[in-house]
Amino acid sequence: MISGLEHNPANHVPLTPVGFLDRAALVHPERIAIIHGDVRRTWAHTRERCYRLASALVSRGVQPGETVSILSPNTPAMIEAHFGIPLSGAILNTINHRLDADGIAFILQHSECRLLLVDCEFMAVAGAALSKLERPPAIVMIRDHLATPWTGAQAPDYESLLTQGDPQFEGVRPATEWQPIALNYTSGTTGDPKGVVVSHRGTYLMSLLQMTNWPLPQTPRYLWTLPMFHANGWCFTWAITAAAGTHICLRKVTAEAVLDAIAEHHADHFCAAPTVMAMIANTPAPPPLPHPVRVLTAGSPPPASVLDAVVAMGFQVDHVYGITEVAGTPISCVWQDGWDQLDATDKARLRVRQGARAAAFEGLMVADGETLEPVPHDGQTTGELLLRGNTVMMGYLKNPSATQKAFEGGWFHTGDVAVVHPDGYLQITDRCKDVIISGGENISSVEIEDILHGHASVLHAAVVAQPDNKWGEVPCAFIELKSQAPVPSEAELIAYCQARLARYKCPSRVIFGEVPKTATGKIQKFILRQLAGSQEAITRLASAG
Repeated sequence: MISGLEHNPANHVPLTPVGFLDRAALVHPERIAIIHGDVRRTWAHTRERCYRLASALVSRGVQPGETVSILSPNTPAMIEAHFGIPLSGAILNTINHRLDADGIAFILQHSECRLLLVDCEFMAVAGAALSKLERPPAIVMIRDHLATPWTGAQAPDYESLLTQGDPQFEGVRPATEWQPIALNYTSGTTGDPKGVVVSHRGTYLMSLLQMTNWPLPQTPRYLWTLPMFHANGWCFTWAITAAAGTHICLRKVTAEAVLDAIAEHHADHFCAAPTVMAMIANTPAPPPLPHPVRVLTAGSPPPASVLDAVVAMGFQVDHVYGITEVAGTPISCVWQDGWDQLDATDKARLRVRQGARAAAFEGLMVADGETLEPVPHDGQTTGELLLRGNTVMMGYLKNPSATQKAFEGGWFHTGDVAVVHPDGYLQITDRCKDVIISGGENISSVEIEDILHGHASVLHAAVVAQPDNKWGEVPCAFIELKSQAPVPSEAELIAYCQARLARYKCPSRVIFGEVPKTATGKIQKFILRQLAGSQEAITRLASAG
């Protein structure tokens, strides 16, 4: 045992992603860091604004460990918040801007928010949320030049706040890397959302993991289609900065906006949920890509038809798995040598797998969630996906019972059901709560959805359990059709499934209409489960679609 070699300030510095900003500004001060409409900001200018924000927050009395929240789409202010708020010593809380006033009020109260930065587009809902609180936080309005101007009651201005900050401010660095850097709330599909606390250490390591596992080139031009409020944009807010790349902001995600940004701003990387990929694939007569574009997709398991369509458009698609509680996407379907020589059917079958853990992530297992007995690598036996690694969250804020349950047995329990193939690659088959149990048989909703996505008229398919007096549960399919596509009947889609699946797995009912989605593009199955038991609600959904 070697003694007398303890860590000291020369060889042990707390890991934190905020230092990426200093390096980018030092090495590439005049490189464009941010593009937003006609706004261009260099790395030197961006660094100055971030430190001004940190200084201004401290001047306003924000203390280390307090929460500062931001309610905004993907704008320069959101990027600045990812550095300026932690550099003040505070905890960054990015709020889903699609939430209603009640949802925002819950987060502000639960997080004990000290100050709220609000994009002017969301001042009305923010004001309604603040009115529900006995002790509302102070509010600062961000006047984004691409947003509709706010004409209601005025609030302190974000740009004025920055002028109060000292650009020479040194920042408040974490005393230990196990300090929280961010607080991210889950979607709350089964009750109040849980506050996921992530550390400086975890986000630093996830940022580097994203750079090496994708891998990112030097100076990537990254298009923000993934909301920055979602797990801090899978830590790409920090990773793109570490690579001294360019953040291309996008307030609203449409297929046209994505394709325009690729052409105009030379975007070459972006992340997107499968629903966003489907939207792009559904573009009528899309122009050819002017240069290679790499896409990282994650969320619900993507349909093979969608992946095939965007690959055919020229996108280079990498399929990954992530969850808020691990700060990003530590699992990916790494393309193997020889797979390019396979036929299209085999490629599609392999491409939908989630894959294997990244080199910078320590542990992954598919096992019985209670006994922790691993499943055989047969591609058929299901188990729960369990994770273990240095990017896993610190825990859930003010929720020790949920934290303990999530970490039972020394593993993080994701709640996702998966199989492991003989080559060791895993494939998600469902969420634990989405498995349909019909007559004692387990039915994968994902398997049915993948079949439905093969129909030429289907844009989005979501399958949930519908109560049934005889079988207990049966599958119910919700279908959103492609624009200008022939409209199939319910009987046609059921017959389409029966020709490709065992009959007990096929939907008993098909409902047409727009499928509800989160801001990250994930289909909100908890809403569909409620609708599946309510004919009146289904009628409203169909009429709205």
